Amino acid sequence: MPIRWRLTLFIALVIGAILLVLGLTLFFLLRGALLSGVEDTVQNRAVTAARDAETGEALDEEDADEFALDGVFIVVRDEGGRIIDQTVNLRSTKETEDAVWRRTLESGRPEGGAAELSPEGSDYVYAVPVNPSKGPARVVEAGKSYEPAKETLAVFGTVLAAGIGAAFLFSIGGAYLLARAALRPVDAVTSAAREMGEGNLSKRLPVANPRDEVGRLAATINGLLSRLEAAFTRREEVLERQRRFAADASHELRTPLTAISGHARMLDEWALEEDPERARRSVGAIRREAGRMRSLVESLLALTRGDEGAGLAVGRHDLAAVAEEAAQAALAAAGGKVTVEYVRPGRKIEATFDRDRVLQAASILLDNAVRYTLGGGSVAVSLREEDGQAALEVSDTGVGIPEDELPLIFERFHRTDPSRADGGAGLGLSIARQIAESHGGEIRARSTPGEGSTFTLLLPTRPQPRS
Repeated sequence: MPIRWRLTLFIALVIGAILLVLGLTLFFLLRGALLSGVEDTVQNRAVTAARDAETGEALDEEDADEFALDGVFIVVRDEGGRIIDQTVNLRSTKETEDAVWRRTLESGRPEGGAAELSPEGSDYVYAVPVNPSKGPARVVEAGKSYEPAKETLAVFGTVLAAGIGAAFLFSIGGAYLLARAALRPVDAVTSAAREMGEGNLSKRLPVANPRDEVGRLAATINGLLSRLEAAFTRREEVLERQRRFAADASHELRTPLTAISGHARMLDEWALEEDPERARRSVGAIRREAGRMRSLVESLLALTRGDEGAGLAVGRHDLAAVAEEAAQAALAAAGGKVTVEYVRPGRKIEATFDRDRVLQAASILLDNAVRYTLGGGSVAVSLREEDGQAALEVSDTGVGIPEDELPLIFERFHRTDPSRADGGAGLGLSIARQIAESHGGEIRARSTPGEGSTFTLLLPTRPQPRS
């Protein structure tokens, strides 16, 4: 059964039960009030008539009319139960042992109970014993029929039953409308969710009222969809990068392999015997290409280890000493082509990092600076502390990087100017950025074409290494 109908049935049953309880309560309260009213009226008239009967005089017409108000009748009996006086003609009934007047005579105190004396049938009779000053009267009875009260109860019961029935029907309709209104947002959410697919996570569920339960549920699902969409977007980006990475790696490996294969075939077919000089040059080329492949494979392995979250051998180190070591190595590698200046800070700049990995990142930045700086240019290395971070800055007077290329320079296999890359695979800056991020830091770059570039390696002095 749908929730809408279950809610309707539940609400209708609850309202019906409440109406039934209230109706029965009202009915029995009214019944008790009406019957008590009859009995109280009869008892009061019986006591009044008994006081008058104590004089021993018969009821006159004026007394009879007064006592007969509200349908009350008065009966005066002697000690044998014979009627001495009465306000109405009662129907003859067979006397019983438990007649009210008889119980009164036997007990000597007022008694009340049901009897059938009046023409209407069921009556309430109240008898009071009397010892008159003269005459034979012994018992005064007052009675009144229950029938008017029962007729009133019957009419009230009919109206009450009809009212309860109508209210129950209205409650069913109201409960259905209420359930439909309450579940309308759920229908809207269901319709919107049905239209969604794996490729359409940009849609969001409607939120009619963000403060109710359905609204909070829809808002929560929308948040989940946003996270899923972001996750799927990241997944697609990662897959695209992986595809591009695989294609670029294949291309980069194919070039040295082709060269090695060509030289090896030449050596095998004729160069060793016919042209020893050519053979020596081929062997040198094979060695260079093999070194290039080894460097590429090592770079790929470094990126793979970084992607897998390889652990860091962190410790407290002086970043100035690392920068100086990297600068000296770059100066030696430059071979006098460019000058490499290192400005040592006046004090230690300590941070917590993996010394070998950070030295590798600094060396990559310096190697790129030397490679893209024309002969006679200069490279400067400096350190400073800013906002709780240690900053290693490498500036050069090289060719610079176009503004539209800056966001791409850290992409794998991206080279700003392949013709001037000097055989590089375009992985160095990717590795440097990966090392910085694994320490909770970053690398910033700014450049002006024709004037030079500046790369800044930022490391927190108290970083939280990536797990």
